[in-house]
Order: sequence, then C-alpha cells, then structure tokens
Amino acid sequence: MTHDHDLVLRPTAAQTEAALNPPPGRTGGDLVVESLAGLGATTVFGLPGQHALGVFDALRRSDLRYIGLRVENNAGFAADAYGRITGEAAPLLLSTGPGALTALAALQEARAASAPVLAVCSQVPTAGLGGGRHGHLHELPDQAASFRGVVKSVHTVRTQSQIPSAIAEAWTSALTVPHGPVWVEIPQDVLLAETSIPVVTGGDTFPEELPPRPELTAVAADLLTRAERPAIIAGGGVVRADAARKLRQLAELIQAPVVTTYGGKGAFPWTHPLSLQSWVEDRHTTDFLEDADVLLVIGSGLGELSSNYHTFTPRGRVIQIEADLGKLESNHPALGIHADARLALQALLETVGERRTDPAAAERVREVLDKVRARITAQELTLEQDVLAAVRQALPSRAPSFWDMTILAYWAWAAFDAKAPNTMHSAQGAGGLGYAFPAALGAAAADPTHPVLAVSGDGGALYSVAELATARQYDLNVTWLIVDDGGYGILREYMTDAFGQPTGTDLPGPDFVALAESFGVPGVRTSPRTLAADLAEALAAPGPSVVVLPAVLRMFAPTHLG
Repeated sequence: MTHDHDLVLRPTAAQTEAALNPPPGRTGGDLVVESLAGLGATTVFGLPGQHALGVFDALRRSDLRYIGLRVENNAGFAADAYGRITGEAAPLLLSTGPGALTALAALQEARAASAPVLAVCSQVPTAGLGGGRHGHLHELPDQAASFRGVVKSVHTVRTQSQIPSAIAEAWTSALTVPHGPVWVEIPQDVLLAETSIPVVTGGDTFPEELPPRPELTAVAADLLTRAERPAIIAGGGVVRADAARKLRQLAELIQAPVVTTYGGKGAFPWTHPLSLQSWVEDRHTTDFLEDADVLLVIGSGLGELSSNYHTFTPRGRVIQIEADLGKLESNHPALGIHADARLALQALLETVGERRTDPAAAERVREVLDKVRARITAQELTLEQDVLAAVRQALPSRAPSFWDMTILAYWAWAAFDAKAPNTMHSAQGAGGLGYAFPAALGAAAADPTHPVLAVSGDGGALYSVAELATARQYDLNVTWLIVDDGGYGILREYMTDAFGQPTGTDLPGPDFVALAESFGVPGVRTSPRTLAADLAEALAAPGPSVVVLPAVLRMFAPTHLG
C-alpha cells in the first residue's frame, strides 16, 4: 500500500546530487542554521558566547538575518515579540550557563503569553556533561533542568545526526497550540566539529490542529441558542488564533456583549455596540458578567487579572474554550472545550441555532460603560486620561505598541483602544520589568512597514537602556516613550497604601534624553500638553527615537471592591 507522504519523502535529483557532494568546511553549527532556514526562519536573535561560537560562525555562511542584542533577556523579549507579530517560531541563540540563565525571565513571559520562541543553547563539551567533572567555564550540573519548568518542551542533542530532527521537533512544539517557548541544547564540540552530513534541504513540519470535540460543540451551541443573557469574555487565545472576525460574527449572531481581557486587547472592536471594552477590573463589569445566564470564555484561563483578582463568581453556565489544557476549568467549573479558538468559533458559527434579536443588549452595554466612566471621573484623574489619549492620538491605528509594567500601561490595559488585533502587547503574562523596548525592537524587525511604540517607566527603562545601541545599529523604527516619575511608581503607590510609606522605590536616574543621544538616538523631553505632537513627530521619523515625559501618574482606585 502506498501513502501520499511516501512520495514526498523521495529526494529529487538535485537533492541527491547535493547530498552526495556536501560542501567542505561545514560544522554542526551549519546543521543548526540550515535546519532553521529549512523550517522557514529568516531572522534570529541572540548573543554569542564561548560555547556557541560554532553556531555564530555558521550564521556568516547562511542567509539568515541576525539581530544581536546586548543582554540575553532582552534578546528573549525581542524574539517573543517577533513570534507574536508573525505567528512564526522565533529563533533565539544563547550560550551556556550565565547567558542561558539570563534569558529565563523572557522565556517565562513567552510561556505565559504563548509566544513561539525557539531557544537554541550551547552546552559544555560532551565529555564534561554530567556535572562538575571537568570544571568547564559556564558549567551547570543540569542546565536543561533550569528550563524544564519554564518552557513547553526540552530537546537535548548529543550527536550531529540528531540536530535537524531535534530542531524540527522543537519547531513543531513551539507552533502547536498553545504556542510557547521551547529549548534545544547542543554541546560545544558537536557544534564545532566538521560534519559529513548532507546539507539540510527539507524541514517541513506540521503542527497538529486542535479542533473542538463535536459533542461538546453541540452542547455549547444549544446553551448559547437558548440563552437569554449571554456574554463573552475574549482572551489572548482569540488574538493568537487570528479569530477576531469569527468572534464578532458569533457575538452579533447571539447578541452577546463582549469583554476583552488584557491579553485579548483588540480581539473585538472597541466602539462596537456590544463592546464592554476591557474594564475587567471594574466591579460594574464583573457584576454584569456574573449576571449572564450563559458566559462564553474564549482563549482565557480566567486568571488573577481576568477574574478581577479572583472576586468573579459567575452564577450562570460557563463555557470555556481554551487551547492550554492545564487552564481548562482551573479557576471555574465550566463546560470545558479543549480547542483552538478559531476552530471552536467556526464550529459554533455552524452549529448555533436562530436566536431572537435582543435590542436591549446594546443598551445594557451602554449602562455599564456609563457607570465605569462615572467612577473614573469621580477620582479626578484628568492628567492620566489626557496622557493616554495623547498616546492614542499620536499612534497610527495599525502601529503595534509594547508596554512595560508601569502605571500608564495599567491604564492602557483597561482604557486604551488597541484599534486592531495583535497590535497591543505587554508583559502582563509573567509581569517582569524591562519588556517593552526590546520587544518593540523585535516587532520592528518583524515588520518594518509600521512604526513601533514602546512605553516604559523610568524603572523599567533602566533594564533595557543597553538596547539603544541595538536600535541604532540596526536602525530599527521604534519610538520609546519613557514616563519618568523618579522611581518604581506603581510599587510606590502599593507600599504607601499598604504601609503608609514606600521603601526602595525611589530611583535617582539618568538624563534619558542625553543618554539616548549618546547612543546616537534622537531624544526629546516633552510635557503632557505637547506629548501628542512630540510623539507623533518621533513616530513619523525613520529610525529609533526616545521621548521622555517627566510626570507622576496615579492609578485609578481598586475597582474589585464592592
């Protein structure tokens, strides 16, 4: 019996000729870059290191574009953003020990945000594996163990013949939903030794699809068809699955108001009559969702932020569609459907029955949003709202933005109109500092047709200032807005509220404009009044730029309290 795939595996005449006559001077490092290129990679991120030099030397002989950052964690953030923007696996090249470990926080964020990053890390020579026998520089007793609890999968290589298959297997893992970071580890001597293995010319992989089980689709469709007050919570899974249009079709079909989580920003049109926007930390929104008789949760695990700090207690039936099996029903009992958001939404569109129109649904949405606005207005936070409005005014609608863990970002999570799916990203998955600027660099490398905005506080900016050199070296089109309040502003607020005074939150810092200019990056100091114009001018100019806003912003009052 002959199967179709048997025919695909037969080498062509050209492949046979190339295989029998491999070019001289190739190494294990060449097998790495050939495998990545064969799988479709065009850009790699990383930093060289002693044990990884075989890969970096091979880059010189390849067509892969290399973006070298100054700190491994920042390289990881750049790869994370590249993966989010393109939907492709983003290669990240790391060296052994300290270099590898420095990227851990970035890989944690990639895992939490389901960003496909393929980390290829060197290891001490094969003879030194097993811990401490040879005392190699950078040696860890079990390097892979440091990453096993962070990444989706670990792939260890010990011979050159294992390289193409290990990288292909890792690539498939990174792009199988839920997407995420993966780890490939290769010893130094394997990378450096010459190889007689033919040039890698093939590399197609086929990540498995994750359709919903039909019997569960039938039950969910029946619940939604009969629901009197349906509502939808749309999470990051909708954005990653490119399912925003199908979400809108379903919401309009069943007349269900939609809330987008912070990870799901842009999954539903901000000004749509059924849009409850993103005020997931507001009690009025929480009350509305709790009152739904059928609540459809798509692509969200209903974690801490999305459940209003675990105060959310739905009274109706919950349908949860989630690609990450570990998040299914992890916080609330539900009809759990383990599926990709796009495939599940398509199945529901084909299965949900005719429903009567509900003209009152849009009116209920307006009532909730009016209550939210009234609550915010009563807190007299005009400066904060004006600053956020200035950013929105200056940023082109299709330009992506990347936000650090800073007060303006917390405002943006709830109050910023992302305009389109996959255009607003932050580090709220794992919550580490220093994400915005290096991530924006990765996004600019992925798509140079739009300017990219990074937003940081001065505390987070100090994590990433070295990457001004990267921005200048590669002339990446990123504008970095730094809101300088002289410290860790949000932690200052938290500590003052909890203990009456802050400790360790004040940060005497540099002159960020002068610092940027010392890297050859133009900088400007702005004010709330001139921010929109200064930011728009910086975004319109090619290449990197820095805009510094000295301002002390305040957070809106906690809204998870009754």
